[in-house]
Amino acid sequence: MFGGGDKIKLDKDLLERVKKISEIAGYASHEEFVVHVLEKEISKFDDAKSTTLNGIVTNVDWKNPHAHILINVKTGDDVRNWAVELESPLMLEQSGWTTDTVKPGDALTVQGISARNGSRQVWARTVTLSKTGKQVFALKPVTPPPATKKPTPRSASGKPQLGFTPGGKEGYWAYPSATVLAEKGVNAPMDQYGLLKNVADASKVAPMQPWALALYRERQKRFLQDDPTFINCKPPGGPRQFQQPEGVQFVEDPVRQRMFLLLGGGNSNYRILWMDGRTQAGQVAGDDDNPLYYGRAVAQWEGDTLVVDTKGFNEDFWFTNGGLPHTEQLHLIERFSRPDFDTLRYDVTIDDPGAYTRQWSTGWTLRWVADQELPKHFCQDNRP
Repeated sequence: MFGGGDKIKLDKDLLERVKKISEIAGYASHEEFVVHVLEKEISKFDDAKSTTLNGIVTNVDWKNPHAHILINVKTGDDVRNWAVELESPLMLEQSGWTTDTVKPGDALTVQGISARNGSRQVWARTVTLSKTGKQVFALKPVTPPPATKKPTPRSASGKPQLGFTPGGKEGYWAYPSATVLAEKGVNAPMDQYGLLKNVADASKVAPMQPWALALYRERQKRFLQDDPTFINCKPPGGPRQFQQPEGVQFVEDPVRQRMFLLLGGGNSNYRILWMDGRTQAGQVAGDDDNPLYYGRAVAQWEGDTLVVDTKGFNEDFWFTNGGLPHTEQLHLIERFSRPDFDTLRYDVTIDDPGAYTRQWSTGWTLRWVADQELPKHFCQDNRP
């Protein structure tokens, strides 16, 4: 969508919002604004630059991936408009907040951290209504549902049921025990977005070839600001789809010998896991000459474990939080098991001779969220 010298194209409504916020933030043009500052708060804001703003709300931009409040802040005789960034509308709504929680004209006190680049943007740690002293937009603690201690549900074939039971209520898998990718047994501390606490640990994360290690270090030094999932709304292919807070859902289709894997955090994208015995090769009139974001997957049961063989990836996305590189030679062997009602075990072996010196493996678990629909998250490119 952006890059390579291409002209940025936005729909009319989005263009007007982007122009408005880019002018507020002090950018020369909305193109410069989009290319340079559509990035995660981890790259945009500096933990060491605390700030407090007192201002009047001029607009509320309730769009993905993060909501914004625009406020006028007066300093002496000078009035400047600031963009105050919040969490995603989905997370805010789950905590009971709406686009009408604050309205134009409301006076606010915002405490947070400032943008690294010095523009008029702040990541809100707290937002307080000046008139009432009420704190708004605080997130409720998010914890996995309590364990049911029920046994693994099984289908008519006797295999574990990875999705909801036919005729039963909906549910999905979320709350990953890990949101970053590193070889099993490695000690390289990172935050939840995959940013290393110490870039010197980069070589420990996975057995990267020199060029891949250099690229990984560069992405880390730039605070992950080049992540195409956030800049260009690229899908979270590979293991990254199981690192997203919105979760995943399996839908089994035994009649056609396939299984759908639906994503809550990938613009409602889905994968098809073919279980009809076909070979791992491009399909006629399909993807034989067209590498994919989610690859080409064939699957089979080995005992109580679903083993998925996936190839045919393109290089236009990051296959994990944190920016580990990959090439079109990426080959994943994914193993899914359900040891009990509440737990999905995900284990993956990464084989990419274009980027790594050998195969390597890792894994984590997800928790079952019963009786709820898979959340939806659509990338709308509104990041100032």
